[in-house]
Amino acid sequence: MSAFEPQRPQGGSPSRLRTAAGGRLRRGGAETGFLMAVASMTSVQLGLALAVPLFGQLGAIGTAGLRLAWGGLLMLVLIRPRLRAFTRQDLLACTVLGAATAGMMLFFMLSVAHLPLGTASALEFLGPLAVSLYGPGGGRKVWTALAALGVVLLTEPWHGGLDVVGLVCALAAAGCWAAYILLTQRVGDRVTGLSGLAVSMPVAGLLGTLIAAPGLWGHVTWRAVGIMLVLAAVSPVLPFALEFLALRRLTTAAFGTLMSLEPAIALLIGLLVLGQTPDLAPAAGVVLVVIAGVGATRTGARTPDPGTGSAEPEPRPGVVEAV
Repeated sequence: MSAFEPQRPQGGSPSRLRTAAGGRLRRGGAETGFLMAVASMTSVQLGLALAVPLFGQLGAIGTAGLRLAWGGLLMLVLIRPRLRAFTRQDLLACTVLGAATAGMMLFFMLSVAHLPLGTASALEFLGPLAVSLYGPGGGRKVWTALAALGVVLLTEPWHGGLDVVGLVCALAAAGCWAAYILLTQRVGDRVTGLSGLAVSMPVAGLLGTLIAAPGLWGHVTWRAVGIMLVLAAVSPVLPFALEFLALRRLTTAAFGTLMSLEPAIALLIGLLVLGQTPDLAPAAGVVLVVIAGVGATRTGARTPDPGTGSAEPEPRPGVVEAV
């Protein structure tokens, strides 16, 4: 039984029970998914901002590697997935999801080391933006174009001072984020509860540790390890769990465009925590991406299965079906 499948009480008409469950999903699915996604984005950006001061000691790769290692360990201990319940295809999908998660975290940390937090987040948003293009109808493409204009204003390419290394790393993180969105919903539809995340996160933690280990040698202290444990709970454990649950209530297209709120949240966190004050053009870009995100999520609830009342998995693009 799915973690979100309502248990049938004693008595009553089965069809009436299924209709009531489906109605609850239709009324509250998109709203609940929206709140989960916003809480996830806030937690991500706060965790990133608090991790920036450790770059001088651990480096961007070392900081990301430690966070992934702790995140994977925490998810494994808290959820304790039963691997015998997974099929070979499920394990493969979780492994690929873990690799995408590691790439997203590592590349984004590198981009934040070279770019302001709001700019890096805006560039990384190109990944979810690309996912949103899979949504049906021309209206969504209008919102996507508006969000893209906002990203241009946020990055201000006409100034010519954008760091190339930061740009490349942010775009690589965007590609990993797009894969993460698609794979997370794929795994969430096939695996009960958060067990899939509890398998993919240790994979991401192992990859992050292997990549970061050479640079961490001689720089790690017990204080830094303790701080990274706390930051791992703030991000990635809490936000990834919230996103995992949100993607069961939203379509990938709606979720991808909803992520347009993240540059705005990043800009605000960068201002409050890191003292990064935006110019007029980036501020206008924030307004555009927020409008685009809110507009594109108006039809974001996933269609419930009339037979069970649970969210019906939608056909995924070919790359996800191949996994």
